[in-house]
Amino acid sequence: MSAALQDPAARLFARRSFGARPGLATMRALLSRLGDPQDSFRVLHVAGTDGKGSVCEMLHSALSACGIRAGLYTSPHLVRFSERIRTGGSEIAQEALGALVDEVEKAAVDVATAGGAEATFFEMATAIAALHFAREGVKLAVAEVGMGGRLDATNAFVPAVSVVTRIGLDHMQWLGDTISAIALEKAGIARRGVPLVLGAMPEEAFAAASGHASDVGAPVVSGPEAVSVRRIGGGLVSQTLAISSQEAEYGRVELGLAASYQTENAATAVAALEAFGRALGAELPAAAVKKGLAAAMVRARFQLLSSDPPTVLDGAHNPCAAAALASALKAAKAGRSVRLVCGMCGDKDSAGFMREIAPVAGKVWTVPLATPRGRPPEELAAFARGAGIREVAVAPSVRAGIAAARADAAAAGLPVVIAGSLYLAGEVLAAREGAAPDPGELLESPTRNAKP
Repeated sequence: MSAALQDPAARLFARRSFGARPGLATMRALLSRLGDPQDSFRVLHVAGTDGKGSVCEMLHSALSACGIRAGLYTSPHLVRFSERIRTGGSEIAQEALGALVDEVEKAAVDVATAGGAEATFFEMATAIAALHFAREGVKLAVAEVGMGGRLDATNAFVPAVSVVTRIGLDHMQWLGDTISAIALEKAGIARRGVPLVLGAMPEEAFAAASGHASDVGAPVVSGPEAVSVRRIGGGLVSQTLAISSQEAEYGRVELGLAASYQTENAATAVAALEAFGRALGAELPAAAVKKGLAAAMVRARFQLLSSDPPTVLDGAHNPCAAAALASALKAAKAGRSVRLVCGMCGDKDSAGFMREIAPVAGKVWTVPLATPRGRPPEELAAFARGAGIREVAVAPSVRAGIAAARADAAAAGLPVVIAGSLYLAGEVLAAREGAAPDPGELLESPTRNAKP
């Protein structure tokens, strides 16, 4: 076996050749072969188009502050596969990951030999997370849906609370071409008798999701109605929020996540925590929840990489997220003709993204991505010009684009924003950390955000 394939992450990436397959039959068969480890813990299950990664981080941080040793499963990752699976504050160790890959690969071969389908990369990763949590004695985990909800592999888990964050148009080839259709797929994680917390979202999305919840017998909690979050102030490093609900007064919270769009994610997270407390009779002291929210950090979510010139990294890669990013820049008083470095995947709505970011982008450098999925920077530049951005340059590499944007920004006294894809964010962070990304493709995912 080659050295590359001896690496557990590389062996998992090899399964990407089996593609993505919505449906739970193979996932359930795989878990059954492994002794159904998912039955040993409950999950706070989080779906949505935008914000679900941040909500997962907030939930996990708050649970930890409450003294609960919770697991965390997010996807995809930025630099290392092990970022996806954490217990407490620790990523899964490489030795443990290697042993679990061996065990789950054997179970996957058994499933296929018995007439089932070959397990996909994401099904394998989800099974590894379940087995790791069970072996570590985790009784509660926060699990982020990979795509959609109804047919996602994580829907084989048993929820204590289900959560759907903001809905937008993304993955339309899989989930449908309307907000309502996508909301129905996301709300497919709802279970009878299990609270479904719905974050801020378009009216048609809320109607579709809450209607489905009613059909299956899941009580609905509206995050924006249950929890009040008011932004008192903030900049590029942090923001101050005032949080209250019908159940508790959390007071002022110094949130290390500086983007104004995190206010709605904070409301969703607090509503989910309160729903969890009611459903399971768990005591989650307001002071501990407040401490956990303050400690929550997410890389590539309005992450300030440097201060001279101010350089922000954000994983926004669809029109909804671009609009949120533009609003966050304005709220931080940084939205005056920012210098944008942008790379995007070919299957994303580049025209819509550029349309939403154009009001704050004075100049754009388009860059190539280190993935076959990347849109050629020349094409992306055409979308930028079509959105009305007058100054557009095509850079030969990410490094060259960032260098040019930072030099221009420093001379003009303006900030730099790097956005468009989490593939791009992963490449930037890997280079910054002096690390090589895991073999295979860089995969899109949030993890923790180091303050500058």
